[in-house]
Amino acid sequence: MSDRIEEIRKRIAKRKKEKERYVQKALIDWTEEEKYGGQTVITYDGEEENSHPPLFRKDIFLLKSLIAALLFFSVAILFKSESPRWEEARSFVKQVMEQDFQFATVANWYEKQFGKPLAFFTTEKKHETSSTQYAFPASGRVLESFQDNGQGVMVETEMNASVEAMSEGVIIFAGVKEGHGKTVVIQHADGSESWYGNLAAISVKLYDFIEAGKEVGKAMNNEGGTKGVFYFAIKQGDHFIDPIQVISFE
Repeated sequence: MSDRIEEIRKRIAKRKKEKERYVQKALIDWTEEEKYGGQTVITYDGEEENSHPPLFRKDIFLLKSLIAALLFFSVAILFKSESPRWEEARSFVKQVMEQDFQFATVANWYEKQFGKPLAFFTTEKKHETSSTQYAFPASGRVLESFQDNGQGVMVETEMNASVEAMSEGVIIFAGVKEGHGKTVVIQHADGSESWYGNLAAISVKLYDFIEAGKEVGKAMNNEGGTKGVFYFAIKQGDHFIDPIQVISFE
């Protein structure tokens, strides 16, 4: 009987030692918080509570995209509307936007990605130079060459002739420029600008989207009243280039 009791005691002592070794080994791997009673909170997806949020959140991205689209269409509708009540808002947007913002480039990218929700551009080509096609602003002959003034050319055409956009783009200026009178400036998708000055009348509005070959205004009649004349220039970056290199008027 005593042998049986002794054997049971040895087994209990052995189990006690094994339990103590197990506890000591576990404590080595525990954090300080776990050793003194703290617990690590496990989230639903198995990540710790203090883990960093993901770098990309789909819901926030979609919300920002929606807001950007709403702003884009709001500004487009604002400038399409001719209501006087929105004139103050249009003036504010004009002041905020810098003139060198690439409206035509952005619009061209938007068209390629999402189509033409506002029918921004269509293609109507009449004249071809190299791989790019352009429309004639108006037929006529050059009275004052690019070499004469270093910016553009003065073109003689018919009385009351329509002056047309050489390529599609965005109207970034429509008003009076010193030295050129009534002037329209179109910004094209490649960042270049075409200038149409010395106009008797302007047919477009600021930030209109205009197609190639569409009228921007009427040529000014000369003093004798037998012919029309207008100014035409092409600007690439900060420099003007000779329009004759692009379009031949004769």
